[in-house]
Amino acid sequence: MKKVKSFISSFFINVPIMILSITCIFPVLWLLYSSVKTDAEFTISPSALPTKIHFDNFVNAFKRANFGTFTFNSLFNSLVSLALVLFLSFILGYVLSRYRFRGRNFIYGVLMVSMMIPVYALIVPVFIQEKNMGLLNTRFALIPVYVALELPTSVFLVDGYLKSISIDLEDAASIDGAGMLRTMFTIMMPLCKPILSTIIILTFMHVWNEFAFAQVLLTDEGIKTIPIGLTYFTSQYSTSYTLLLSALAMATIPVIVIYLFFYNKIMEGMMAGAIKG
Repeated sequence: MKKVKSFISSFFINVPIMILSITCIFPVLWLLYSSVKTDAEFTISPSALPTKIHFDNFVNAFKRANFGTFTFNSLFNSLVSLALVLFLSFILGYVLSRYRFRGRNFIYGVLMVSMMIPVYALIVPVFIQEKNMGLLNTRFALIPVYVALELPTSVFLVDGYLKSISIDLEDAASIDGAGMLRTMFTIMMPLCKPILSTIIILTFMHVWNEFAFAQVLLTDEGIKTIPIGLTYFTSQYSTSYTLLLSALAMATIPVIVIYLFFYNKIMEGMMAGAIKG
């Protein structure tokens, strides 16, 4: 009887999880196999499997949208923004979690308020500021924006994770003669790999896919990003869906690779948080 109850309970738990997993995986599979179909096949049945694989869709999409340049620009913005967010968020999160000083609550308040402001309400003020500063339509136009948008959430993630780690480690390091910087970067930072991995995935994904600010702040073809390049496959009267899907597949691959590379660390962070909680 206990085995039957165990089977029934596991069935009603695992089956919904499997269904949910399939609904998450299927769009990616659909994107991949639809990207190698012809326009005629896609028009007849968007969900059907291709009768013949057309890898030339990727070549045509790459050439049509100047994808090499856009990929480099997106990688540049993503990696530079990611490096700055990781560095600044770890330092701010560490200081806020470990030290009590005048103005600490004010910094918390500023970070909290910045998370509540609608992103698209900032487009016009950011445009004006960047124009006054001479950053508009330059290689570094988007990086300050992305760092400012991603920093508050990242700081709170680091701050919350560090609060779950005992301060005894830092006390022991201090007794051994380690200074604050050495303790921060050689002892505490390695312990924060799970939460830093989460920040890497979230930041890279958000920056890589960001469209609104890139569309407004950039007009030079040589510095535009992939999300803008995807609009090249649509026009007022027609859309090449197979080329668009091929470009989307190429744009999705880096995000999937980053996720697969760091997901183990995220699971470690979740497990560590659950045990410490």
